Amino acid sequence: MCGIAGEFVWGERRASGEAVARMLPCLERRGPDADGLWASGRVALGHRRLSILDLSQRAHQPMFDPETGLALVFNGAIYNFRALRSELEGRGHRFFSTGDTEVILRGYAEWGEGIVARLHGMFAFALYDGSAQRLLLGRDRMGIKPLYLARVGGGIRFASNTQALLAAGGVDTQLDAEALHLLFSLHAVVPAPRTVLRGIRKLEPGHYLSIDARGQERLQRYWTLHAHRPTEPVSDGEWQERIEHALRSAVRKRLEVADVPVGVLLSGGLDSSLLVALAMEEGAQDLRTFTVGFEDQPEEKGSEFEYSDPVAERYATDHQATLIPNDQVLARLPEAVGAMAEPMFGQDAVAFYLLSEQVSQHVKVVQSGQGADEVFGGYFWYPQMAEDRHGDWVERFRRHYFDRDHPEMAEMLRQSPVNDVTGDWLREQFAELETDRADSFIDAVLALDVTTLIVDDPVKRVDNMTMAFGLEARVPFLDHELVETAAAMPPHLKLGDGGKDVLRRIARGRLPDAVMDRPKGYFPVPALKYVRGDFLEFMRDILTSRASRERGLYQPAYIDKLLDAPDQYFTRIQGSKLWHAALLEYWLQTHVDR
Repeated sequence: MCGIAGEFVWGERRASGEAVARMLPCLERRGPDADGLWASGRVALGHRRLSILDLSQRAHQPMFDPETGLALVFNGAIYNFRALRSELEGRGHRFFSTGDTEVILRGYAEWGEGIVARLHGMFAFALYDGSAQRLLLGRDRMGIKPLYLARVGGGIRFASNTQALLAAGGVDTQLDAEALHLLFSLHAVVPAPRTVLRGIRKLEPGHYLSIDARGQERLQRYWTLHAHRPTEPVSDGEWQERIEHALRSAVRKRLEVADVPVGVLLSGGLDSSLLVALAMEEGAQDLRTFTVGFEDQPEEKGSEFEYSDPVAERYATDHQATLIPNDQVLARLPEAVGAMAEPMFGQDAVAFYLLSEQVSQHVKVVQSGQGADEVFGGYFWYPQMAEDRHGDWVERFRRHYFDRDHPEMAEMLRQSPVNDVTGDWLREQFAELETDRADSFIDAVLALDVTTLIVDDPVKRVDNMTMAFGLEARVPFLDHELVETAAAMPPHLKLGDGGKDVLRRIARGRLPDAVMDRPKGYFPVPALKYVRGDFLEFMRDILTSRASRERGLYQPAYIDKLLDAPDQYFTRIQGSKLWHAALLEYWLQTHVDR
């Protein structure tokens, strides 16, 4: 896991190594172990390394092969790299390192762009083909690894976060009004390729982008998720066996592909607890587990230690539980916002930030349960949507998911788009899913969530917050082979038994009954949900600051309404609307106004 950056130019220009050098300090926390910069003609590549595989200098990046003229920077983990390496060796390729980076380099030399679809894992990379004068940018199927782009003056820059692109300069930082509409409708999700800034875009998951010496771009989708039932009938028991086999394989691969110990983030919920059980069954030795909790509020508990502790005891893990006081949450909140490549409304962003700090002192790699709710239908709004038969797919989705409807956008934003941007976008997505990719409405909802919405909500949040401390988070529930299997499974095995029915069947007997039978839990940070006291004053200061007034993003009457009664205005999924408004403004002050 690392941070990558670079610039590629066309025509008669030369790439700016100085611009890439300005980007690298913004990636240092993603890769604290080593750095590198390589420039030649129209390309400059930069890298910050977190050493997980092949800890030697032979695996340093940028990786350049003088025989083929290929150069590469890569962020992520390729779980099938040993099988690919063996195949390439059989075809006559010789390797000088033992990790996964060189497999991408040699794989391109053998298969060209076809290497991207052969990679099984999480990745973002930039590969320069010197003989063809071409740059290839690739991103994994599930969007676990980020890749941001900025087109500047006859060239393109790319990086693992927006902070690096802003540091290089020359980026249009005007706000994208349509992206804001998406952001405030979809819990801070701005689907690729947009971001809230006009000058920064991101490569879509499951795609690669090829750019030649004339600046001609070719965007290619190499993977699509289909949610169709098999032609031959499959019993519920057979589905359970298939899911367990795929999940067990995903956990095993994420344990084995590392030259350092791998821990587990144990929240006390079904998903992370099941990962602990399967990891131990797959032979994990001296497994370390980590839990964080926060102070309670009258309305909500702030920790789930009562559920995580019994799991750790049952499997005799080396467990660490940390309670974070509320005053530390507020004190550290600016740091968490500083680590955000894009604005994030999820209250657990700061939780993951503080948890990652604790975990990084003990291990470099952890497995995490993100993705299980989206893949296996664990959230309360999925059955609500499935049972709602009124209106078309867009209306059924909107009623149970959108944070704000289109009329509220005009009440909130001074420059709100006239058209219903999010509704129009959603209609396009469902049209494709209904025509070609999904058997039913709920199949389409889950496919959209796992391939698009999740990418820019929990997945990005986990990547940003863990990498802020040089900690690699691996997410077995987003293994693309597991996701494909689950997408074909009938919805009743997902929505049944309160959600994630098939996972509950797999976990029964492996986990304590208290974990199995508890209500659905979240990663609670009550102080950011029920805004009062110092947290309220913090948000008031942000939204009434001179920078906020001069930006003129919000309608003053709307902000006054939220500030007067913050506990009265929540989204459909119980997010604080005041927190959303304050977070975006604070993110802009932190990243753009500097």
